[in-house]
Amino acid sequence: MGQLQDNYVSGRVVMVQCVSGRVVMVRCGFPVLRKYGSFIDNLRIYVRGGSGGMGLLRLGGEGGKGGDVWVVAQDGVSLKKLKDKYPSKRFVAGVGANSSIRSLKGAKGNDCEIHAPIGISITNDDGQVIGELNKKGDRIIVAHGGRGGSFVTNFLPSKGQSRIIRMDLKLVADSGLVGFPNAGKSSLLSQLSHAKPKIADYPFTTMRPEIGKLMYSDYKQVSVADLPGLIEGAHLNKGMGHKFLKHVERTKQLLFVVDVTGFQLSYKAPLRTAFEAIQLLTKELELYKVELLSKPALLAVNKMDLENAEEKFKDLMQQLQKPEAFYHLLPEEMRPLRPVQFQHIIPVSALTKHGIEELKNCIRKSLDDQADLENEQYRLEKLQSLHSSTFTCTYN
Repeated sequence: MGQLQDNYVSGRVVMVQCVSGRVVMVRCGFPVLRKYGSFIDNLRIYVRGGSGGMGLLRLGGEGGKGGDVWVVAQDGVSLKKLKDKYPSKRFVAGVGANSSIRSLKGAKGNDCEIHAPIGISITNDDGQVIGELNKKGDRIIVAHGGRGGSFVTNFLPSKGQSRIIRMDLKLVADSGLVGFPNAGKSSLLSQLSHAKPKIADYPFTTMRPEIGKLMYSDYKQVSVADLPGLIEGAHLNKGMGHKFLKHVERTKQLLFVVDVTGFQLSYKAPLRTAFEAIQLLTKELELYKVELLSKPALLAVNKMDLENAEEKFKDLMQQLQKPEAFYHLLPEEMRPLRPVQFQHIIPVSALTKHGIEELKNCIRKSLDDQADLENEQYRLEKLQSLHSSTFTCTYN
């Protein structure tokens, strides 16, 4: 048997294999071994309900129903823990008991419960949605148990339902940070909250979502999700496109974060101004799911500590007052159908903490205004429903 050893040499992986006394060296690039950390946000598993029990023909006994397979939302659970605990990814419920002289009605088979994290969307292999688990204790049947044998089935039981299901995690957060790599989202989150995301001076530092809690003097808590940076073409799943965009769906509000000096992914890519970055982000969200743009949105213009930042911020504010007037500067494919109407635009510096408190207050105010609006809409709907039912009763 050969002995295998991995060495890192000048940014490359050198595989050294000893075979029959000879040394064979193979040089590989990083992309071969690249990993995005241990975070898992989707998992495909096999589920099967238990078969029903046999009926008892001579006494007319009925077999027990097979157990069902449930997915239950719980705190402190992750898809990675689930995968590590059950590497076979097979979940089968118990078989229903046969009918007998002692018990003509067979007992139901034991249910199988799969504990999953909150924020799970469950689909079948064809992509059809089975259900969603949005809060602790939510539960849904993903595989029904078979019927027990009875007079109707000539006392023969049926097998339980079996299928492949996909569990897809979409983070549930009050606010989601939307921006290109190196816009300073992780640094901003670390200043806003007690979260400690990885921070570095290269793109794609955030390879997994991070959630921070904003604390207020009245003990109110607001959750903010730092998500992997977008790139152009994210709606086509380029970069970490869909891994990012799906998490935006369940945030109550969008917090755009842009570098006031602009953005350039690499030396080969064009330099985008802050205004162009905002329009590109808007376009990517629009192409992925246009409904995302109906969410309340805020804009944090970061890195205001840099040289000429104030001048660039003034130019940006002028452009954002009438965005369509500057669309001619953009290629046609970069132009969104309609610009985002930001509720608040806040200049900040994650380095010097300039504007951080103002940003926290704006996030809170936007969420409170949204909650008040939803409560008012709910009150009006209930009032309208009450008037409709009263009119129906009077008419009858």
